[in-house]
Amino acid sequence: MGNTQELAEALARRQAVLQGDPERIEKQRAAGKLTARERVERLLDPGSFVEMDVLVSGGADGAGVVTGSGTVDARPVYVFAQDYTVRGGAMGVRHAQKVCRVLDLAVKTGAPVIALCDSAGVRVDEGARAMNAYASIYQRLAKLSGVCPLIALILGPAIGGAALIAQLADIAIQAADVGRLMVYGPQVVSSLTGRDCDMKSLGGAETMAAQGGVALTAATEAEAIALAAKLIGLLPSCNEEDAPLVDTDDLNRLLTEVSPEDSEGLLSGMADSGDFVELFPAWGGELRVALARMGGRTVGLVVSNAAVNAGELAPAACAKAARFIRFCDCFSLPVVSLINSRGVQVPSAETQSWTMITAAQLLCAYTEASVPKVSVIVGSAIGQAYVAMGGQGSADLTYAWPGAVISALTPEAAVQVLYADEMRQDTAPAAQTRSRLARRFASEVADGVNAAAEGMIDDVIEPAQTRKYVLAALEMLSCKREPELPRKHGNLPL
Repeated sequence: MGNTQELAEALARRQAVLQGDPERIEKQRAAGKLTARERVERLLDPGSFVEMDVLVSGGADGAGVVTGSGTVDARPVYVFAQDYTVRGGAMGVRHAQKVCRVLDLAVKTGAPVIALCDSAGVRVDEGARAMNAYASIYQRLAKLSGVCPLIALILGPAIGGAALIAQLADIAIQAADVGRLMVYGPQVVSSLTGRDCDMKSLGGAETMAAQGGVALTAATEAEAIALAAKLIGLLPSCNEEDAPLVDTDDLNRLLTEVSPEDSEGLLSGMADSGDFVELFPAWGGELRVALARMGGRTVGLVVSNAAVNAGELAPAACAKAARFIRFCDCFSLPVVSLINSRGVQVPSAETQSWTMITAAQLLCAYTEASVPKVSVIVGSAIGQAYVAMGGQGSADLTYAWPGAVISALTPEAAVQVLYADEMRQDTAPAAQTRSRLARRFASEVADGVNAAAEGMIDDVIEPAQTRKYVLAALEMLSCKREPELPRKHGNLPL
């Protein structure tokens, strides 16, 4: 009899937890937000969610997070969804206990983790224990990095400690309608700076995207959840598996006529069926990075965007590409680079160290990556743009389009060094002389044919054949192995 009563009480308690507080749920929906369990249901395949630690409580209100496992397109994933209807989803000891268990299981089983973030911060009444709770999660996220993909969705406030979950994730997605990501809330910032600000201007999706705080934005949380599911389909479950192979396009498809300056055309032309997911599109625009399939395999595309500062390597662009390449290397995704850059951007005196540091980051990321790396110089590869992205120390195979310019200096700068006497003696207007000599330098000294003759690139190819050449190279490099020097890890210039 006693057991029957205890079972009934447990079931009643479980049902109360699953139903939640109706008044708080109504407030959540009035704010235009789904509940934690509704988000999980939308993310996962129908009927696949298995909730864990259902009755774990951080007090009378519960732990404030929903955790468990399920499938996305029949592939296993783990998920934790912070529940804003329970004390604002604030972090406490039990909250962290539930999240840490999910992260530990992900490492053991080799499955991706999706974090649905919606938290007002920490449970202040738990004092230092709450801060230690955050620390336990950070520790596991750091150890999970490079083992299993972690995608974080910002679907509500993520302030202070909660914001670091997004930064420790491989890819962070922010919903513009409800997501707010920031170090301090508006009240603190206003009191410190004396300037009025609100949640949206301080930590809205547009602000965070422009600063590189999130990799992707979506108009609504439903779109953000759909993006996360799409990314899971492109990524392997863990670092010991390959990404899913999906036959979606003709291996022999030619590249339609596209200009070296058309980064959008280059991305869509190389990707199977023209489908790609660009990361950090509003930050570091001189380079564009995207995940796509080529020949059914997921690859990382790094494409110069000559429409922004002639594709020059600026600090944000270098940092973005370096992080992306390391991410690809973590999960054995080949890197394909299409280069059209006039080298490193000439910095101001105040930013020159940041320019040097991030350029070194890019160089290290390319060099240390052991995945197959194929580069195509579609326009210019000047100075560090060639060294970091297209040189034989950075790429396994490098091709060039006809007319490509490969040089330590731009043709305009090179003529000042090489043809100074001829420029002084020429009677034509100076601008005409410089232009003529620059064309001469580009065609006689710095073109791709000369570079191929010197062994700096592997071949000069027809633009239409680019995709076929790259696919052939990736197939050849699919069994690539690189011996590693005995060391703990390199010291990336951060």
